[in-house]
Amino acid sequence: MEIICAMVFQLPRDLSPEEAKTAGFDVYYIDHTAGLWLQTKAGVPFTELEFQSKKDAFADLYEDLAAGQKARTVYENLLRVIEDPDVRAPLKYLQEREIVHFQGMYSEEQGNP
Repeated sequence: MEIICAMVFQLPRDLSPEEAKTAGFDVYYIDHTAGLWLQTKAGVPFTELEFQSKKDAFADLYEDLAAGQKARTVYENLLRVIEDPDVRAPLKYLQEREIVHFQGMYSEEQGNP
């Protein structure tokens, strides 16, 4: 999460009102300047309701694995549209980390070392 937050913080830090308008961020800029306001692309705000916990190790493990795979898909989609190598490099790292995390967790759950 820290890597994504750092990237999101760095990209618009010197954004002018004119650049925000040209990029299509004018409405967002009016409400939040270049600050972070966590929401989906559809405009649904992020809330703690996004997290699920059942106090059941297997249910929570599968929830974690599913969240990781959803994150991996987002990284892949971003990599399809982003050309900036300084943004692509950490996204590739995060994508690979999700793959390794899934393989490791799935292997442990199956009883494999």
